[in-house]
Amino acid sequence: MPQVIVGPIVRKVTSNSCHVWLVSSNADAPSLSLSHGDSVLAGDSQSDTVRVGKHAFIHLVTFSASTSFEDRERINYKLIFNDHQQQNAWEKEQRALLYKDQASLSFHYTGTPETILHGSCRKPHFHGDDALVQVDNLHKIAFEENASFPDLLLMTGDQIYADDVAGPMLKAIHSVIARLGLYHEALEGAVVNNTSDLATHEHGFYEREQLLPQIATNTVLSSIFFGAKKKPVFTSVNAQNHLIGSAEIIAMYLLVWSDTLWPDIVIDKDRIPEKYNAIFDKENEALTGFVKPLLQVRRALAHIPTYMIFDDHDVTDDWNLTRGWEQEVYGNPLSKRMIGNALIGYLLCQGWGNAPEKVTSLIQKVKASLDKQGLAAHNEIVDELLDFDQWHYRIDTTPPIEVLDTRTQRWRSESNMNKPSGLMDWEALCDFQHSIIGKESVIVVSAAPIYGVKVIEAIQKVFTFFGKALTVDAENWMAHKGTANVILNIFRHYKTPPDFIILSGDVHYSFVYDVRLRFRRNSPHITQFTCSGLKNAFPDGLIKWLDRLNRVLYRSKSPLNLFTRRRNMSVKAREPSLGYGELFNGCAIGVLKISQKNTDVQCKALLSNGKEVEFPASKDD
Repeated sequence: MPQVIVGPIVRKVTSNSCHVWLVSSNADAPSLSLSHGDSVLAGDSQSDTVRVGKHAFIHLVTFSASTSFEDRERINYKLIFNDHQQQNAWEKEQRALLYKDQASLSFHYTGTPETILHGSCRKPHFHGDDALVQVDNLHKIAFEENASFPDLLLMTGDQIYADDVAGPMLKAIHSVIARLGLYHEALEGAVVNNTSDLATHEHGFYEREQLLPQIATNTVLSSIFFGAKKKPVFTSVNAQNHLIGSAEIIAMYLLVWSDTLWPDIVIDKDRIPEKYNAIFDKENEALTGFVKPLLQVRRALAHIPTYMIFDDHDVTDDWNLTRGWEQEVYGNPLSKRMIGNALIGYLLCQGWGNAPEKVTSLIQKVKASLDKQGLAAHNEIVDELLDFDQWHYRIDTTPPIEVLDTRTQRWRSESNMNKPSGLMDWEALCDFQHSIIGKESVIVVSAAPIYGVKVIEAIQKVFTFFGKALTVDAENWMAHKGTANVILNIFRHYKTPPDFIILSGDVHYSFVYDVRLRFRRNSPHITQFTCSGLKNAFPDGLIKWLDRLNRVLYRSKSPLNLFTRRRNMSVKAREPSLGYGELFNGCAIGVLKISQKNTDVQCKALLSNGKEVEFPASKDD
């Protein structure tokens, strides 16, 4: 059993504190020791621990320094376990996470970031290389060539795919649950009484839709959770291995962020129905390619401050898309538990490290509910999480980074329960506006692009008109009139920051827009950089046609622009240096470079193969 199963991952870092997240196989939490050069930094180390299994303990370790960190100077850190054997085991394990000539793990802090990495949509069984590996390559170059390091990493959604799981990955998940003794749970309103039965049930692989409760709305639930719907415009969602139990969610996180458990996992076809053998083999081939560079991913995350926010696949496809969806899902005990379990996983593995002070009460309630069998008050914890509305947060840099929650504060349609909800409601948008008014510049993280591709939004609007919003994932900022008007009015407000950068993902292709207000002399400079996905992509043939249609139908002087909500804004696309048209399709991580001295915003997609795609600004910008 590894001493440290996952991590350490550097999470929130301020001018005089840092938070490190990890999962260990022992209950004793480590402490942190920080140093700069030969000088040990004075300060206080504290830790908090949540037990999720017999041999699985999630820790968030915090170090508060007595003095501020030097800007952009590498800070060395060590994990110190009280037990001598545990410390020896960790020091041996740690060697694989060190770069050449490096004696200790390290990170740096800056209040004025100039290089920001961002990416989303990392599906393990997608047949493409993992672009997150490039974060490791950037650090390797920085160490070996004494070059500058990236300042921070933003993971902008779909860090896991809880609703789209490969058969081999589900096998690995069950193996991890058994090995670590992750806590199972009793289920209400389900065919199986306990999640411990999922691994051996006849419908446990590729047929989980048959494990749904037999109720009057079962067909709708099957469509929502298990991919029964077809998507003429976008790819179909294959969700027949949808994760159900909290143990499955936790195991998934352990497997996508660390290499340590994989060597002892045996992937076999036991209990896989014969008719699924071909797809199982294809998924296993892709999964093997995902696992191979996981050590590099783990090493990178141990050296850079990393922040995260959920999108739908971290929980389930179409999460909170419409009012009707919410009524259907939250009115059923099994589907409500599935959403709650995904949020438990997000809280412990993602949200906790973003803004620890905001979720302290949730963490304490989870800890208070834990016993040797798991969560004693599981339903109560789920209710707490579903009511929680503070997932958004700010990173206090210059410019500040506002990370939006576009999933749990929806502006629900009152006219039709099947119309898309707004991504943020009026109150959340007002809070957002209040937080940015008067700032010189701001960076906003929105999982979905605020300025989307017009032809795709038009297609989504047509399907929504016919009551088929779920069919085409009609989740864009312009889909709800109220939300669209408020967010666009925020940009038009005279106190809006003059320099505005939007980072987003979600859509599985990449593009950059420069936006100006028409008919206004002092328009804010808005740059939106969408980069998606880390390990996912759009169907190449389809995206080419959509790109062509968009350029033809919505060219700068097209009358169709008058029918969009953005008609008072000039939206110019930056043409990528590789590919075609305005959209780039391929696994990539975004590299944003900003200058503190001027408004220059450089956008680059770093591909999984190491190539770079530039999005140069037009000369008149």
